[in-house]
Amino acid sequence: MKKIYSILILTVLFSCNLKPKEDVLLKNGISIDLASYRKKQISNIIYHLKFNIPLKREEPIVSELKINLEINDFEHPLYLDFNEDKSLLKKVLVNGNSVLINHQKEHLIIDKDCLKKGVNFITIKFNAGELSLNRSDDYLYTLLVPDRASTLFPCFDQPNLKAKYTLDITTPKDWKVLCGSPLQLKENQGDYTRHLYNKTSDKMSTYLFSFVTGIFNESIDELGAMKMKLLYRENNKSKINASLNEIFKLHQQSIDFLEDYTQQKFPFQKIDFVSIPGFQYGGMEHVGAIQYREASLFLDSTATQSQKLNRAKLIAHETSHMWFGNLVTMEWFNDVWLKEVFANFMADKIASPYFPNINHDLQFMVTHYPSAYSEDRTKGTNSIRQKLDNLKNAGSLYGAIIYNKAPIMMRQLEAIIGKDKFKKGIRNYIKTYANDNANWNDLVALLDKETNINLKQWSSVWVNEPSRPIITDDIEYFDDKITSFQISQKAENGSNNIWPQSFDIGLVYKDSVHITNVQLKDQNTNLNTLIGLPKPESIIYNYNGIGYGIFPLENSKLKISHINNDIARGYSYINLYENMLNNSISPQKAYNELLNGLESEKNELIIRLITNEISSVFWKYFTNEQRKNILPFFEKSLRNLLHKDLAPGIKKTIFNLYKNVAYSEKGKNYLYDIWNKSETLINLNLNEVDYTSIASKLAIYKHEKIDEILEKTKSNITNIDRQKEFDFILPSLSNDESVRDAFMNSLTNPVNREKEYWTLVALDNIHHPLRQKTAIKHLPLCLNLLEEIFLTGDIFFPKSWLNSSIANYSSEEALQIVEIFLKENPNLNPVLKNKLLQATDGLYRFQKINNN
Repeated sequence: MKKIYSILILTVLFSCNLKPKEDVLLKNGISIDLASYRKKQISNIIYHLKFNIPLKREEPIVSELKINLEINDFEHPLYLDFNEDKSLLKKVLVNGNSVLINHQKEHLIIDKDCLKKGVNFITIKFNAGELSLNRSDDYLYTLLVPDRASTLFPCFDQPNLKAKYTLDITTPKDWKVLCGSPLQLKENQGDYTRHLYNKTSDKMSTYLFSFVTGIFNESIDELGAMKMKLLYRENNKSKINASLNEIFKLHQQSIDFLEDYTQQKFPFQKIDFVSIPGFQYGGMEHVGAIQYREASLFLDSTATQSQKLNRAKLIAHETSHMWFGNLVTMEWFNDVWLKEVFANFMADKIASPYFPNINHDLQFMVTHYPSAYSEDRTKGTNSIRQKLDNLKNAGSLYGAIIYNKAPIMMRQLEAIIGKDKFKKGIRNYIKTYANDNANWNDLVALLDKETNINLKQWSSVWVNEPSRPIITDDIEYFDDKITSFQISQKAENGSNNIWPQSFDIGLVYKDSVHITNVQLKDQNTNLNTLIGLPKPESIIYNYNGIGYGIFPLENSKLKISHINNDIARGYSYINLYENMLNNSISPQKAYNELLNGLESEKNELIIRLITNEISSVFWKYFTNEQRKNILPFFEKSLRNLLHKDLAPGIKKTIFNLYKNVAYSEKGKNYLYDIWNKSETLINLNLNEVDYTSIASKLAIYKHEKIDEILEKTKSNITNIDRQKEFDFILPSLSNDESVRDAFMNSLTNPVNREKEYWTLVALDNIHHPLRQKTAIKHLPLCLNLLEEIFLTGDIFFPKSWLNSSIANYSSEEALQIVEIFLKENPNLNPVLKNKLLQATDGLYRFQKINNN
């Protein structure tokens, strides 16, 4: 009997492990063909996951996965995604039978002869992959968007295969755990504690599964129907006391709004959240366990209104994802923008009522337009909805077009449909696709029922095409009256695209402003209603800040600072900057207009906009000689403003500008006096982070007491996580070139780039414009690491890496380095090439502006 049983076992092993012929679906990554096939092949997936977290971070995490699923088709083998080394896979059992491990091209392959139609059970013993396990000495967290779940455990890592999960996780005994399910059991096991989340989670895509564990503080509140838990590591009592209640309240306010707007109750079992030091993003919307960057949540009494509003919008954004992204998920990651646009769109609606003193249309404009333009003006721009043939490239889709241009588009869409009909369409969208997947065309079909406008045609240019329009005018006068007024548009990228849109024009007269609405539908539009009106003193385009594109820059005597309407004034500064980049006005004239505005502006949002633009003009578009000539007067003007009686938010915004430009002897000595508190300014509220930032600037500016400054700064940091961050960036602040060089070379090791936020701060220090003579030699290294960073880093890291290195340069030598790199890498991933062209747009423009 024993002999017969052994033969049967060998037969099963043999039949399940014959090496199959190369399958057309077997490719690195997750192709759209594989994803489409698996969608019809499998269903009803449940992942039972077990992780044993050791105390020492260098030890492997011994893990086990049991998968229950139904299989409906056997045309191809069963492909699980596991983008890690085969050696991490220890044992595989299929329906109780042990099979040989067949791991190829990032997939664990289960032969169809081992499977049966209907319910199947697969058990996999393995060591967890490390790429997306963000491990520190006393905490770790997973971050699996967009296709990183398969770097942690074997799974079906595509958004339209939603599944349920259980989690059994053993951690060092003092560690807390947060995940997407309610805790069922907690038991001590000597130096460790077992946490069992045995009740299955809600259905979710793999990128939304997560857990966080480590040494955290804990706070619980109950403002609505659910208890909410927050884990955090912040130890500053001032920040904790000022923030805890606000954090819970902002989440509850967001839930209340979204339940009303969507007519769908909160769709999951719980909503908890955790703040993580140096987290890669502002936040990540994991089901039941949202992750935030700690510095974004915990503010103290020095926080400005803008900082508080940004926190409110961040929380509203991530909470909105519970409906838009988590409950209704995109079918494929080419529609990742869809969840992000709704999260941003809803966040604007949610936060506005709680900040009644802020002009929210202005806030929308200054938040979204400059950022959207920063990519859409470049040769590397992309459409909102992009093509995606393989999920391994999904991380490259993210950027300002998704997060900033898409909300502008959605606001235009809401305007042409009408708010009530738009809301009705969105409610039908949530109801129809709850716990399922949908794409942009599904949404358009529902919205189409609410309007007579051809939305497919409308979205063909707004959603499916890149770039922006350049608006021009042709005005004729006779006897000081308008006889003809034509508006024309052309695509900045040279295509024949026409953007249907609406915006206002303001005709400025001595004692009044005549406002007229423009409906652009064609290449040329005649504004016949203006015929016969007196010739205006000036014309202000995009008066209501709704339009999108570059508008004419009127050469009138009217200074932008004299425009009374906040939105019209704010957009005029945006339009001034865009026209400067297009060489319609010189950097010197733009700088003069911006500085004039800064000296008289009273709106904090516009001041923030002006300071960003004038800093960019100063560092990126002035030559070294121009900077030296302007600096004394620039510093003096800013010091004069700092001694005025200004609101705290305005005072701090202006101080941050001063800190970022004051590198003269007088300037850095003044900064030093503020840093050592011998100089105090009324309404300038600084905290520990601000003083650390001042010290960093003084290091770059080569203050004579820099060693003393850095040593004292380090001793004053009270939070252990911020101490570690400062230790990490300290070599980048060194005035010893060899120390900075050694740090740059250390970044070739991915381990030294794990703390991405810290890495970017250090890169900015090394590649600061004042240090570029010594740092430019590292640009080839930065560029050559780009593809590796794309593979090992998180979704925003490649572009941020470029922004913190090559984007800081304006020299011809740097341009040549970029051109050589592009020539030597003709097969560079097209998306990465676009990221590089986006980041170096200023480098190209500087040459064009200054060589005229």
